[in-house]
Amino acid sequence: MFTNDQRQEERTGKYGTPRLQYLQDLSRLLMFLVFSETREKIVANLANFAYDPYNYNFLRQLNVLELFLDCIDEPNEKLVEFSVGGICNSCADPTNAAIVTQCGGIPLIIQCLSSPVRNTVNYALGALYYLCNESNKEEVLKPEVVDVIKRYAAAETVCVSFSNLAKAFLDKHLSGNL
Repeated sequence: MFTNDQRQEERTGKYGTPRLQYLQDLSRLLMFLVFSETREKIVANLANFAYDPYNYNFLRQLNVLELFLDCIDEPNEKLVEFSVGGICNSCADPTNAAIVTQCGGIPLIIQCLSSPVRNTVNYALGALYYLCNESNKEEVLKPEVVDVIKRYAAAETVCVSFSNLAKAFLDKHLSGNL
């Protein structure tokens, strides 16, 4: 359920941690942790907050989108999965999408299309769906990327979610150009 100020105040209670402080604590902890399992949990937690528009300003203020992009370059597949999931969750918002794009996120997300982790591929397809626009379509709609997305669209017997997301992407960004 999406949050508003009243609901957030009710959930936090008199002695609870305000949302901004909680997210700030998580993002600071992430920057200093080395232990993979704990980093995975923190990134997953931050990604869960990224679905709610109430948190978008906090995430931008704390540079969490940039933290997600940094984690995509990690060798840990769970960190990559949760990070691209956080980006996918937040980039339906045009301001968040612009930050991801300006910070070089498109090539990072495109590389996630070849991940062995299904969720990572799903999140990458969803993120690209929202990120692709007039200002960056040449970067997103490269022939090799379109080819991969077309193969996912045709793979409905292998993975319906890949196929559905890929078809939605193609319908939105290439309709009439197929």
